[in-house]
Amino acid sequence: MPPIALVRRTSAALQEGLTSHIERVPVDTELAEQQHEAYCAALVDAGYDLRYVEDAPHLPDAVYVEDTAVVVDDLAVLSRPGASERRGEVAGTEKLLREAGLRLHTIEEPGTLDGGDVLQVGSTVFVGRGGRTNGAGIAQLRDLLAPLGRTVVPVRLTEVLHLKSAVTALPDGTLLVHRDLVEPGALPPARRVSEEAGCHVVPLADGTVLISASAPRTIADLEDLGFRTRPVPMTEFEKREGCVTCLSILLPDRNRATAD
Repeated sequence: MPPIALVRRTSAALQEGLTSHIERVPVDTELAEQQHEAYCAALVDAGYDLRYVEDAPHLPDAVYVEDTAVVVDDLAVLSRPGASERRGEVAGTEKLLREAGLRLHTIEEPGTLDGGDVLQVGSTVFVGRGGRTNGAGIAQLRDLLAPLGRTVVPVRLTEVLHLKSAVTALPDGTLLVHRDLVEPGALPPARRVSEEAGCHVVPLADGTVLISASAPRTIADLEDLGFRTRPVPMTEFEKREGCVTCLSILLPDRNRATAD
């Protein structure tokens, strides 16, 4: 059985998507749809079974499905987005996670948590404390993940939307980071990249690394280190602070975990 990826189609409403730390510029929504199709095709080519969360054309940021849930083993933690305008996005994701047979828990008020603030590296779960995720949300996530053997490490953010807007991890656990946008000392030593889009990667089930085509130097550097990259165009989503991590939720391969 192939691994599952949850995705959600974009719409013309992306033009009205939220921005926090970058200059607002127009989005070519038709091109965004083409880029989303290319993103989905890359996941299929990497071996994923795509499951589409129901369309939400009235919710501009709904395509960023990652923010609606955090999945660890057989547990799905439904988020409570820090931007109240986005809380209507969660119900569609919840439906598919329930159909996938996962246990469900929800971040409760006063907690807020965006999936884009959660970076899993082995048994450590780094969680960004910024404008979208608060301390109460981090505390709830810590309590939910402790029985699964995970250690939650909070990381204060500066001028960046989400933790994974500034740092992600390669398949070997090495961190990629751009600029000094996170709390010093909160993360292990990291490999610095010169391109903002270069710090956004998603390790895929086939061993490749999904990365934005907007980071050609980082792509070349990673390939020089022996990683196989899978570049995808992301320009229109990057205009709304999106990146390759934002557009999907990759469910753990439970069959493999059982076999191991």
